[in-house]
Amino acid sequence: MAGDGLAADDIDPATVNAEEDDEARLPEVAEESGEPLAEGRLAVGHAAIENAVRLAPTSPGVYRMLNAASDVLYVGKAKNVKKRLSSYARVSAPQPARILRMIAATVSVEIISTSTETEALLLEANLIKQLRPRFNVQLRDDKSFPYILITGDHWAPQILKHRGAQTRPGQYFGPFASAGAVNRTITALQRAFLVRSCTDAFFESRTRPCLLYQIRRCSGPCTGEIDFPGYTELVREARDFLSGRSRAVKQELAGEMEKASVELEFETAALYRDRLAALSAIQSQQGINPRTVEEADVFAIHQEGGYSCVEVFFFRTGQNWGNRAYFPRAEKSFTPEEVLASFLAQFYDDKPPPKLILLSHAIEECELMANALSIKAGGKVEIVTPRRGEKKELVAHALTNAREALGRKLADTATQGRLLAGLVTTLGLSHAPKRIEVYDNSHIQGSNAVGAMIVAGPDGFSKNQYRKFNIKSEGLTPGDDYAMMREVLQRRFKRLTAPPAEGDAAKPQPDDDSFPQWPDLVIIDGGRGQLNAAREIFEGLGLSQVALLAVAKGPDRDAGRETLFMPGREAIKLEPRDPVLYFIQRLRDEAHRFVIGSHRKLRKKDIREAGLQEIPGIGPSRKRALLHHFGTLKEIERASIADLGKVPGVSAESARKIFEFFHARPG
Repeated sequence: MAGDGLAADDIDPATVNAEEDDEARLPEVAEESGEPLAEGRLAVGHAAIENAVRLAPTSPGVYRMLNAASDVLYVGKAKNVKKRLSSYARVSAPQPARILRMIAATVSVEIISTSTETEALLLEANLIKQLRPRFNVQLRDDKSFPYILITGDHWAPQILKHRGAQTRPGQYFGPFASAGAVNRTITALQRAFLVRSCTDAFFESRTRPCLLYQIRRCSGPCTGEIDFPGYTELVREARDFLSGRSRAVKQELAGEMEKASVELEFETAALYRDRLAALSAIQSQQGINPRTVEEADVFAIHQEGGYSCVEVFFFRTGQNWGNRAYFPRAEKSFTPEEVLASFLAQFYDDKPPPKLILLSHAIEECELMANALSIKAGGKVEIVTPRRGEKKELVAHALTNAREALGRKLADTATQGRLLAGLVTTLGLSHAPKRIEVYDNSHIQGSNAVGAMIVAGPDGFSKNQYRKFNIKSEGLTPGDDYAMMREVLQRRFKRLTAPPAEGDAAKPQPDDDSFPQWPDLVIIDGGRGQLNAAREIFEGLGLSQVALLAVAKGPDRDAGRETLFMPGREAIKLEPRDPVLYFIQRLRDEAHRFVIGSHRKLRKKDIREAGLQEIPGIGPSRKRALLHHFGTLKEIERASIADLGKVPGVSAESARKIFEFFHARPG
């Protein structure tokens, strides 16, 4: 684990993409003059650390190693900071090449004292996530997990998906591995327990039941279709099911179904039957469900090809609430135990740990980690590497998933590498691009104009780097795609070329292994005109190191017949089955997908704010009729032309206009 054990074993370079062996990379830390390593920058690093040793405490704490630009290179913790730093300062002691590289880049050391080693561990994990040092294992794609919330601030509780701080009164159930898992579970719970999902404002405004009541996914408490005791009982059953008492709930429903059947109340019996089927559907979708493990997170790590994959399974209330694969940045020389220990500390930095954590590999200082997580949880947390029984089976299942996920990752990475190499040959680039940015824009006759940028690199799409741009130009001619592209590129690259404000992070250094902020290649959707517009922007900003590519659609927008344009070159036509063309198409299509989604969100927001008045020919009377018939604007949007035509006062032509208004295809 970072900060523990011998100093020679606890440094974690940031990336697995160190294609060369450590020893082969040693010359990188020597000065350009060819001066021997120990007498050059390495000697400066040792001197900086020796200076820090003189002032270091013998108590627990966290230390940060900084380079000449004051960027944090490494964060570590120690029970005795002075002793730990002394191990780095010993020139005669043999050190792995990765540590020598870090020492050679170090010019100063900062120290924070803590009361206990446990406090140091928690602080270390927090700083690593915050500062993302190059020489630490880094947890990537650390998105918050969704929960199911049954609210407690209304007489008729609502069930909904929740992310973020748990400040609203109610009961939270989770975490779930994905939003999709939550959405499927909520839909099934609505069918099983008929608990409302609408907002309080919508609930209070109802005068008749909405569509969800009609399709038996809500019991209709808003209009008194069910009384307060009856609805309270449904909510209790839902809470019991999510709290792990699913067997008791199913037995109750089965008993009620049997009772209704005996009393010849077949409609009621059918309702209970459908509710039981919905509960069975939830559990069948969950796959493996433990018999003896009530609450646990399972971590399994697999290493191959210089990559590490950590698969995490979440078990709560005896149910499987999903799994997620992580690919932390960790150099290939690190053992699974070292990567897993550092990963755990960062993973629970902003998440409540469960009572039990099951690991595929035993980590060092397991007891210290358990104590730290117990403090966070406010109760005892146990960390176990099981050797037999059901717990061992759960870990083995997670390990299989980790192995398969890493296999897919390696295949994708190898394919991506070949495609990037092909891109170099086809486009005549100087090197394989590490960061590709693709731009597109969307609008309907100039309204709700939005631009978007997607990002790809050696590891595929980097969705946390995606950006959207709401077009703001006042005098923009509706539908002027060139002007929209100019605005998007100007906003993007002016921000990138501006000097960093005081306190902002410095730009990545040339030898920084982190994902670059500057693109090597920019792709835009369009032909020669779009290319010229982009080139003017780049020339105005003094950008010459970024390659430009425009992708024009084929005749009749036929995929596979695209024409590629680059500055100063003849148009490029690739064979329809060329893998590089497929790759470029995939990049363009992903940008199109992202910008269309952004446009639709913006358009829906405007529709919600403006109402139905924006539809030609729809006045107040028809608006009232539509809302009275469908209940909400969302249901009107979902309706077919035939359903719209059934509304009193809405003609076939009006129904067509309404449908086209909601389903118009953006440009």
